[in-house]
Amino acid sequence: MQLTRSRRAARHAAAARTTVLAASAALLLTVAGCGSRLPESAFGAPPAGSTGRSTDTGANADSVKVGIITSLTSPVGSETFAGPRYGAQAFFRALNAAGGLNGRTVQVVTCDDGGSGIGNQDCVHRLIDREKVFALVAGSVLVYAGAPYVSSKGVPDIGGQPIGTAYEQWPDLYGIYGSSAPRDGRSVGWDGTLYQSTEIYRYFKEKLGARSAAVVSYDQADSARYARQLEEGLRAEGYRVLNQTVDLALPGFQAVAAAMKADGTELLFDAMDTRGNAALCQALDAAGVRLKAKVTNVQNWTATAGADYRDSPGCRSVLWATSSSLNYEDTRYPEVQAFRSAMAEYFPEREGLLSAWELEGWAAARWLTDAMDSCGADLTRRCVEAFMNSGTPYDANGLLLPASFKRAPRPSGPLRACLNAARWEDSAGSGHGGWVTQVPDMTTTCYDVPQLPYRP
Repeated sequence: MQLTRSRRAARHAAAARTTVLAASAALLLTVAGCGSRLPESAFGAPPAGSTGRSTDTGANADSVKVGIITSLTSPVGSETFAGPRYGAQAFFRALNAAGGLNGRTVQVVTCDDGGSGIGNQDCVHRLIDREKVFALVAGSVLVYAGAPYVSSKGVPDIGGQPIGTAYEQWPDLYGIYGSSAPRDGRSVGWDGTLYQSTEIYRYFKEKLGARSAAVVSYDQADSARYARQLEEGLRAEGYRVLNQTVDLALPGFQAVAAAMKADGTELLFDAMDTRGNAALCQALDAAGVRLKAKVTNVQNWTATAGADYRDSPGCRSVLWATSSSLNYEDTRYPEVQAFRSAMAEYFPEREGLLSAWELEGWAAARWLTDAMDSCGADLTRRCVEAFMNSGTPYDANGLLLPASFKRAPRPSGPLRACLNAARWEDSAGSGHGGWVTQVPDMTTTCYDVPQLPYRP
């Protein structure tokens, strides 16, 4: 049985939440060579006899208005949450350049919530009450305090990054990784319980023959909580685990490096922000620690890795990332090439800031667009939600592992889970380089793994 994406969503949410909160506590479509615009036939012509009439809030004969909420000026920096916003905007600009959606132009309204709950509620009310958006898309926020209001108004929110647990609780909210939880608004997951799967640990055990791992976290509640999840998953796969905790304000990474060297640690997982990771890697290089892999998550799969780890080339040479989406640098895939071409045309200044999240923002925009396209001229929120709740797996033209929102009973027993993985490779030994895909096909790199319950 194929793993539903709820378990993967929960793990990504925990990883993102840990990275962000720990840092905060510290304070178009095209094929290669064919241009960057989406062909006019990308989504088809309006159905015969279509009137293109106004059918719902935010949609009229000529346009449809969508909103994007981002914690762009959050306490953890302007780039932490920025990616999905730019990826989605690039998709819609390319779509409009190709003639729009069945003749409708997609109007995008953005809002920066400043990384606060109050700011998020203000953005939600502005976009829904004043701007009258048809839907929200590609949200990436630190605190989704406005989620209950979005759901109460029946506004589809599609392809958001699950930083917290809102996408595992509220109807009308559709996170980028899918969900099989009840999402009835009453509790998170199944009566407050979510589940993680262990395919990442299984992959490195089989790929690299690793049998020992270290988990490093801050002495901060969210960081420690995620570290426990990492440790539980590793132990379930038979790893020997070294657990190390450092002071948030004055982390003693030299002691951690010494402990890992003495232990013979092969893999490194962490529950820290980029600042902490970079400092830890410097300590590891200085101590002569040689890992098989330093494993990071999709939130840190960025073009800035070369610069982030410039002072620890040894650690950087074993840097891996895993995800449920294609590598944003892997232009063998036409949809990735379309994303890169559109970003180069509409946001050329972001060439050195591209990320996996940016590609997932593009995928979110495509998901909403395909849902709207399924409605033809009769564009309604009800029709869009019927598309989202159909239970049919969706992969954004191959960008995502198939995801759906088909409700399922509380998980029990092993399920089949798949993943993508990439490794950072320097160019001729320099700090410049990029991410190179390490699996032949993410849809077939799959394992039968256990599901481990936890309470967020």
